[in-house]
Amino acid sequence: MTYRVVQWATGAMGRACLRGVIDHPGTELVGLYAYGANKVGKDAGDIARREPTGVIATNSVDEILALDADVVIHAARLGPYGSHDADFIPLLEAGKNVISINGYSWPNYWANERIEALEAACQKGGSTLMAAGLNPGFVGEQLAVVASGLTAALEHVQITENADGREIRDPDYLFGALGFGADPSSIDPNDPTWRPVAGLNGMYEDSIASIARELGMTMDRVETDHRLHLAPRDLDTAAGVVPKGTVSHTNWRWNGIVDGKPKITLSIHWYIDTTHLNQPDPPLWEVDIKGHPGVSVSMTLGKHPLDASRASAEEYALAATVLNTIPHVVAAPPGIASRPPVTAYRDAYSSPHPLLASV
Repeated sequence: MTYRVVQWATGAMGRACLRGVIDHPGTELVGLYAYGANKVGKDAGDIARREPTGVIATNSVDEILALDADVVIHAARLGPYGSHDADFIPLLEAGKNVISINGYSWPNYWANERIEALEAACQKGGSTLMAAGLNPGFVGEQLAVVASGLTAALEHVQITENADGREIRDPDYLFGALGFGADPSSIDPNDPTWRPVAGLNGMYEDSIASIARELGMTMDRVETDHRLHLAPRDLDTAAGVVPKGTVSHTNWRWNGIVDGKPKITLSIHWYIDTTHLNQPDPPLWEVDIKGHPGVSVSMTLGKHPLDASRASAEEYALAATVLNTIPHVVAAPPGIASRPPVTAYRDAYSSPHPLLASV
C-alpha cells in the first residue's frame, strides 16, 4: 500500500520528514504546507534538495484540507503546549490522520476541554491523532518502558538527554525557543510563562504521564526542577554569539511524583558549552533504572557511511519514527491514540531505500 502524505512545515525537522516522504517507497507526497513566504510557490523537491515532485508549497489551509490524503505530518515549530490544536482540529475534522512531532504522547492525561475538542474532531472526521518523535516519543515512552521489563522491583526511572546546540542555525530557535543567551537576572527557569518553559512543560508532563501509565503507576503530579548554567566566556554558535554570563546550558528536569515520591525523572541537557556536563562527550540518551536488578542503557545515533548530506543522524531518526508510524495511525480507530512500539517498515510498505538500493 502507498500512503498519501501531506507535510506540514519545513523547518529543520520538517525538511527531514519531507525528504523521508519523498525518498520512501511506501509514501506519496500529495501536499506541502509552508509558513515562510520564501518557500510558498516552490516545488517540494527544491525545498528538500530533491528532484522536482510536482507538489507546490502553499500557505493555504483550505488547499490542504481539500487534498485527498491519508495522513498529515505536523512538524511546526514548538509553541506553548496546546497551541497546535488550532491546526489539528480542522485537519482531523476533514478526515485526515495527524502525526505530531511535538508531544501528544498521552494527552488524555489532561482530561480537559482541549482534549474533548480534539477527540470530537477525530470522531467527526473518522481520523486519528498520534505522536511520533525521539524525545518525547521514543526514548521515554518506548525505550525506558521496555528496559523496565528487566527488573522485578522498580524503584526509580531516570531518562537523560544530552543535546549539543552549537550547530543549530536558526537564531529564533536557539535564542528564543530554547532560551540560550538569556540574561539570568531577568528570568526564572521554573516560570511557566517563560517561552521555553511554556513550550516544554506540557509536552514532557504528557510524556511522563505516558510512561507512568505504561508502568501501571498512578501519578500524583509532575514537579519541575529546571536549572540554568552560564557561559564562562563568549561562545560562538552557528546561530550567533552567546555572550559571557548568559545562559549557555539548560537542564530541564521533570519529576513524576507517585505516592509522594519521585518515581520518574526526565532530565534534558541542552548545551553549547560542556563545562557543566558530567562528561565531555556524553551519549545522546541514557536510561537508568534503579531496582532489582538495576538497568542502564546508553544510546547514540550515527549516519549511514554512504550518506554525505548535511542532515544529522537525529533528523533522520526523527523522520524514521514518523514514517514508521504512518501505517499505525492510518489503521488505528478514530480518536487520540498512543503510538504502539513500531519497527522499520515492512510488508507492502517496504522495498529497498534509494540510499541502500546499490548496497
